[in-house]
Amino acid sequence: MPLTQEANNRIVFALSNDINAKEAQVNAAIALLDEGATVPFIARYRKEVTGGLDDSQLRLLQERLVYLRDMEERRAVVIQSIEAQGKMTDELRLALNEAQTKQRIEDLYLPYKPKRRTRAQIAREAGLEPLAERLFEDSSLDPEKEAAEFLNDEKGIKTTKDALNGARDILAERFSEDAELLEELRTFLTKHGFIVSEVVAGKETEGAKFKDYFDFDEELTAIPSHRALALFRGRQEGILSIRVALTEDEEKRIPHPCQQIIAEHFGIKNSESAGERWLQDVCRWAWRVKICLNLESELFEVIRERAEQEAIRVFGINLKDLLLAAPAGQKGVIGLDPGLRTGVKVAVISPTGSVLDTGVIYPHEPRREWDRSIEILAALAKRHGSQLISIGNGTASRETDRLASELISRHPELKLMKVVVSEAGASVYSASELAAKEFPDMDVSYRGAVSIARRLQDPLAELVKIDPKAIGVGQYQHDVNQVHLAQKLDSVVEDCVNAVGVDLNTASVPLLSRVSGLSKSVAQSIVAYRDANGAFKNRKELLDVPRLGAKTFEQAAGFLRITGGDNPLDCSAVHPEAYPVVEKILNQTHCDIQSLIGNQEVIRKLKATDFTDERFGIPTVKDIFAELEKPGRDPRPEFKAAVFREGVESISDLKVDMELEGVVSNVAAFGAFVDIGVHQDGLVHISELADRFVKDPREVVKVGQIVKVRVIEVDVARNRISLSMKTLRKDERKGQKSLMRNQKTMPMGAMANAFAKLRK
Repeated sequence: MPLTQEANNRIVFALSNDINAKEAQVNAAIALLDEGATVPFIARYRKEVTGGLDDSQLRLLQERLVYLRDMEERRAVVIQSIEAQGKMTDELRLALNEAQTKQRIEDLYLPYKPKRRTRAQIAREAGLEPLAERLFEDSSLDPEKEAAEFLNDEKGIKTTKDALNGARDILAERFSEDAELLEELRTFLTKHGFIVSEVVAGKETEGAKFKDYFDFDEELTAIPSHRALALFRGRQEGILSIRVALTEDEEKRIPHPCQQIIAEHFGIKNSESAGERWLQDVCRWAWRVKICLNLESELFEVIRERAEQEAIRVFGINLKDLLLAAPAGQKGVIGLDPGLRTGVKVAVISPTGSVLDTGVIYPHEPRREWDRSIEILAALAKRHGSQLISIGNGTASRETDRLASELISRHPELKLMKVVVSEAGASVYSASELAAKEFPDMDVSYRGAVSIARRLQDPLAELVKIDPKAIGVGQYQHDVNQVHLAQKLDSVVEDCVNAVGVDLNTASVPLLSRVSGLSKSVAQSIVAYRDANGAFKNRKELLDVPRLGAKTFEQAAGFLRITGGDNPLDCSAVHPEAYPVVEKILNQTHCDIQSLIGNQEVIRKLKATDFTDERFGIPTVKDIFAELEKPGRDPRPEFKAAVFREGVESISDLKVDMELEGVVSNVAAFGAFVDIGVHQDGLVHISELADRFVKDPREVVKVGQIVKVRVIEVDVARNRISLSMKTLRKDERKGQKSLMRNQKTMPMGAMANAFAKLRK
């Protein structure tokens, strides 16, 4: 059903608080989104309309808008249902309209929600509601005497106990459906509760990987995402039982603290009178039977949602860092997909990404054609002018890396440089329908080598072909809401692609389909048009592509680049709609476009106010100035490669205190994983990331970053490597290791204090 103006006003008010913006900005952004505009387009080309909302604000607005609209639709359904029952009051309507969460709306709806026949309903049908009301209103009454008046054999009320149990069921249901009470209990448990886990009897051996949680507790407000998700996974696999509990003293207290909250909420005293004792028993029954398990489930759901949101956020950040990793650029690359028995697959790629040659060499066991492999690679590099060797980091990676080192040593005239890259997702791509269409006549085994080579040239262009979930930079990614994860990752990919821009004449369908406004079918039409008519000469030519209309052109054109076309501006991020502004600049400076582009001396003397009008304000004009200074600038960092230590090829080669260089492969809430070239990533625990206390690992590291680490512990049997990025003295490390082992079970406050003491 369409939302009312009142509902829309509530949404706008909430969003303005969420993103710290004015309501007019929120209204403008919502209107643009509803018209089909994308976040990258709005953030880049509609700054005047939204008052300068950035992409992070717009992404949050977009996500929250969906939630708030769903909530308003649910609010309307609930109000309609209660009205249909004839039970709506002014007070209830006000409470429903003021509810700010879905949970609050559901709490208020509980007494009116159609439900299956309950014990309380059966008791009402037996005529016991007057008894319940009488005992609730006057605690001085004797329950046994009052109950005697309600005996009725025909309705199954044969004893006073039957009557009192029915009255108890009626009141317990009323208590369990009181929205204010539920919120009070929920707040109390959230503030004071612990999540407690125990191993299921007999599952100790089977669940050894969950050993840290066999006897575990942590405050609900303190438990981090990775531990919460580990607990839920342990429960799902039948290894752990988990529950919400208070401290041991509070759990033993009589009455239980939550029972006491219920009693106080309804003004029930804790005295020795028969009526008060009976009402206290009703409170206990309501807590233990009606409320406790429901609230526990709700709290678990809140913890899970919070943990999933954090895990998804971490995955998004890591993916962004990976996609925006430094590209090697247009250089010829030899891609090597390492293997032992099956050989090392080779793919030679041109500077523009075209496949020039493929093959396989067998330098390792069992064939050991070492010298011949070097000769083949040298010949390929010489023939095709290759400059880089891209080596996948899987099985036989270090052995293949050593082969490349010897190739470079024997043939310095080739001026080759080797780089080990993550091959995560390469096998998924090789067997995909997309790869089959791209290389229909190529053996599947060679496609991985092509992907490894291309992801060195341009990580973004190649990785967009792979499902982000297959790239391996997530944390408990299979345990989170897959719809929400997919939405987040899609938005990250979209933002990255549009931040960098896309070469219209070389981009693949997967890359084009991530451009603002372009669907997969339109991207296919662009490529088909390009294949049939040759390279695009200007952006306007896009309007000749079938199914690409004016609206799509508006959304996409600014993010598509044409190098060497009719108009130099088509290679920049200046949108075609703003070309008239550039014409004004040319007229004032008396320059032509070729002499203006890159001319900082002229551009920096310009005043933005001289070129504004009703449509283009100062933000857009300043963006144009920036583009004219450095047209098509790439926001990604300069390309660098890590150098793995010679002679360190397996975990058994590692020694404590050994200093190494590596690449951050993943960042989680508890630390960072670093590839140091031994086929097993080492963990830099959060406590080892810096000489200061680190709250979030992303303060210090990001995926793809080259870092220097020190080995602090090697467990060959468990295939675990502990690394440090700290500069502690040797005599301090023992205490730090002990602290690290304890950190997984320490509350955050105690952990911070321990770090402070250690630093002192």
